Amino acid sequence: MARVVFLHPDLGIGGAERLVIDAAVALKTRGCSVQIWTAHYDPTHCFSETHDPDLPVVCVGDWLPTSLFGYLHALCAYLRMIYVALYLVFLSGLEYDVIFCDQVSACIPVLRLSRHRKKVLFYCHFPDQLLTQRKSTLKKLYRAPIDWLEERTTGMADMILVNSQFTAGIFRETFHSLSRVQTDVLYPSLNMHTFDQSSTETRGLEGLLPEETTCMFLSLNRYERKKNLGLALEALAILMCNLPPGQRAGIHLVIAGGYDDRVTENVQHYTELKDLAEQLHLGDCVTFLRSPSDSLKVALLQGSTAVLYTPSREHFGIVPVEAMYCCCPVIAVNSGGPLESVADGETGFLCEPTAEAFSKAMERFVKEPHLRRDMGEAGRRRVQDKFSVQAFSDQLYGYIVILSQ
Repeated sequence: MARVVFLHPDLGIGGAERLVIDAAVALKTRGCSVQIWTAHYDPTHCFSETHDPDLPVVCVGDWLPTSLFGYLHALCAYLRMIYVALYLVFLSGLEYDVIFCDQVSACIPVLRLSRHRKKVLFYCHFPDQLLTQRKSTLKKLYRAPIDWLEERTTGMADMILVNSQFTAGIFRETFHSLSRVQTDVLYPSLNMHTFDQSSTETRGLEGLLPEETTCMFLSLNRYERKKNLGLALEALAILMCNLPPGQRAGIHLVIAGGYDDRVTENVQHYTELKDLAEQLHLGDCVTFLRSPSDSLKVALLQGSTAVLYTPSREHFGIVPVEAMYCCCPVIAVNSGGPLESVADGETGFLCEPTAEAFSKAMERFVKEPHLRRDMGEAGRRRVQDKFSVQAFSDQLYGYIVILSQ
């Protein structure tokens, strides 16, 4: 029985966290001993599986700052994860065979200090250095050593996995010294059991929307500017202008996603989006939800006409997969992970990242109601074939067996 420890910076609510939880659960069901170690864990702001006593979550180092006066977030994240790794190796007394870490590779050299060398599997969601802008010389100077450290430490892992073919290509382009390192693709899976359970909040969904709602579009993403959530609002505004008055009354948009009061950007961007909705005169046809529960999220997906997935060059994106499993078509930007998850014209539409392109796709669902049913059924079949828990579990367990030998 392999003993696996997961190291993750912040066990909140997001695509990376979803993958870590699914990976831990998958290995636990295969008989592995599993623990999750993190620098931050809030039981009220996490996925429900972490409440399972058979899936231990160990939180250390949360007293360390996440930023200094609102700056140096990356440096603080690196220091927090290095502390977690030091605690695990030197103070915990825990016996383990494989370390699964993601997002922050700076902890890998510390893991090498273990008296009995353990194997390290690093899962690359996307190179961290590509997730931040360098508009000033000072920012470039600050990021230079961090970027160098990311590349150097990533290469120290015994095995590197990525979440899509798109990310595999970006990995080779970004980490030049690692261009010949083998990176296998492990697509994130979907915990279908969660979605198969009848939602306890489905009936409560009616109270969230105007009674005359006949066509609901859903944007499901964290409140971060890089997710380009404003595109959904702008597309809705154009759609409303193009529809006759009789059809406008039934159109509604729900913007829902992860929200954390500790994250300044979440707080600011939530306000920015509400202001944009007012500027576009959409106040009565948009509902904003912060950190919806798992059951409410399922109810939203099941009740939506289509999901609007607005990020560009998203490394994978689990939301389109979740939507398709719920028989909900997806309108997504034609770049990044959705190119691999969404079948254009079959399970949804891949569009240019413009409000005009998104509004045209939305208009088709309004005027051709059968598309929701036909594309929804095709999407569910695609997820079952390509992103099943069984396929994910078999592939991941195979890697763990290789590393633990």
